[in-house]
Amino acid sequence: MLVHQRLMRPMLAVLCTGCMALAPHAQAQGDSYPSKPITYVVPFAAGGTTDLLGRLIGQRLSQTLGQSVVVENRAGAGGNIGSDYVAKAAPDGYTILGGTISSHAINVSLYPKMPYDPIKNFQPIALIGTLPNVLVVNASSPWKSVQDVIAAAKAKPGSINFGSSGNGTSQHLAAELFANMAGLRMTHVPYKGSSQAVQALLGNQVDLVFENSVAAMPMIQSGKFRALATTGAKRAAELPDVPTMAESGLNGYEIVSWQAIFAPAGTPAPIVNRLSTEIGKIIRQPDVRAKLASMGVEPSGIGPAELASFQKSEVAKWANLIKVANIHLE
Repeated sequence: MLVHQRLMRPMLAVLCTGCMALAPHAQAQGDSYPSKPITYVVPFAAGGTTDLLGRLIGQRLSQTLGQSVVVENRAGAGGNIGSDYVAKAAPDGYTILGGTISSHAINVSLYPKMPYDPIKNFQPIALIGTLPNVLVVNASSPWKSVQDVIAAAKAKPGSINFGSSGNGTSQHLAAELFANMAGLRMTHVPYKGSSQAVQALLGNQVDLVFENSVAAMPMIQSGKFRALATTGAKRAAELPDVPTMAESGLNGYEIVSWQAIFAPAGTPAPIVNRLSTEIGKIIRQPDVRAKLASMGVEPSGIGPAELASFQKSEVAKWANLIKVANIHLE
């Protein structure tokens, strides 16, 4: 026993010295970060919801961190291309992602082959906020309500085209769920981002879009789009006169999108905590909250642990909904 004790003492001393050496190193990671520009990847085209929020948060983050935050658009495959790029990036805090309900909750149940695992390959940082989608048509459309759309779709099955920001996005799923619940057959036209889907509706290349409130609001306010319904459980604060889908005759219909920030899995905790703290402060700034509210975004700011739990529940929720509604990619 004595021999063992004599052997253990030096070993314990070495271990303790190692632990003490690691602690300042971990602290130093957070203190010295960032020492160069940060790339904020948006997995959708410029001008869409994720892009607009990324530029808003990125600008404020560059001010608080003292380093440039460069927004880089890597669009395609419903957010999968840009997300996969970040999943495989160095986990050093210099590449972060504007993740969404599509890229980090829906796609894994829709795509037969995913290039990344939305949970295992990412480190959650912060939830920016949640927002409803809005069913919009061109102002020149004869449809004034959800029931008008249903009647037209049933009169000529397959004749109505709907645009979205890509396969598997919340915009796509919102329309598929609508068609499923109303017993309709519509034709999906996917684009690489919200801005392109909005332009397609503006040019009457598609008949309707279930667009995020962020991208839809300017067109609604300018009178170019007519809002028929919102997809949340309650009416949107910025559109108090627009009914929900449930109020429009589809009882139980509810889809709320969300926007968050992720880093590659393995990013050091001090760096994650630094980013989460600074982003949380930004989201709590009165002018930022007012800006988000004007876009129809309900600000959040929850950190890594809460976002991780929320994301897991969302993955399970959408897997079940997609199965029950028999929604699939062709």
